Amino acid sequence: MDGVDLNDLPVFLALSEAGSFTVAAERLGCSKTRVSLVIRRLEAALGAALFHRTTRQVRLTPAGHALRRACLPVLDELGQTLSGFRTTSAELAGSLCVSAPEDYAERVLAPAILAFQARHSGLAVELRCADQVADMVAEGIDLAVRVGWLRDSSLRATRLGAFDQYLLASPGYLRRHGMPASPEELKTHAWVAFTPLVAPLTWTFRRQETACQVRMRASLAVNSTGVLRSLLLQGAGLSVMTAVSAAPELESGRLVRVLPDWQLPSGGIHAVYPPGRHLSAAARAFAAFLKDRGMEPPARPGGRADP
Repeated sequence: MDGVDLNDLPVFLALSEAGSFTVAAERLGCSKTRVSLVIRRLEAALGAALFHRTTRQVRLTPAGHALRRACLPVLDELGQTLSGFRTTSAELAGSLCVSAPEDYAERVLAPAILAFQARHSGLAVELRCADQVADMVAEGIDLAVRVGWLRDSSLRATRLGAFDQYLLASPGYLRRHGMPASPEELKTHAWVAFTPLVAPLTWTFRRQETACQVRMRASLAVNSTGVLRSLLLQGAGLSVMTAVSAAPELESGRLVRVLPDWQLPSGGIHAVYPPGRHLSAAARAFAAFLKDRGMEPPARPGGRADP
């Protein structure tokens, strides 16, 4: 790019993450004056202000947000490539802390971690399970697997795969209350809301070219996939779960897919990294391993998924 020194971009990213010239300078090991000069030079080269500056904090402008979104994937991919050169012939060592939703960790990540450790026996892995989004820096998490939609577009993330969502209920509930024939009928049914979702009560169903948005009335609300499953099995109402999470219950008939001709939005599975430029080789290698392996649960004999 004419007029732009690419060496200025790490300084820009450090300031965008720190929100302070002083903190950014400490992280980079240079003076606050140096950070200020680099940012002014970059803004002059681009012809746009990248930060709103106040006495208390520094915030990205729309142009700054756009530059950050453009830089992160490129620099992360370069970092993964360079990390691959360093770790191709060397076994990983040290520690790796991974966070993921409990249900997904049990069915998908646990066997993946065992397979990854078989390649790197010197690596100690800690798996922390929670449906809630964690403060990765404060809790010392190297990599978080998130299933769903990333609310913050500035997160450093690698897409690992996708998942389908199913509308579910128990056979007992459907015997008592009837099988809904259309999305509109869901308004009259009991709904169990999953609160970690951005909009747990509003759902859009699609069938070919037809779309139908429905606003549910929640009789119960929970923040745990395991508790959601338990309530559905006990006939508390209807709700939505991922296809992977619901597979054992659908296979056994303990839960039934409702309105199977109507599709719910699919979601993404992402490896999310903590803020900062320096990612551990283990975190990068594990994310690449997950992407190559695929994010479906391992198949058991007969082609069905393990419960």
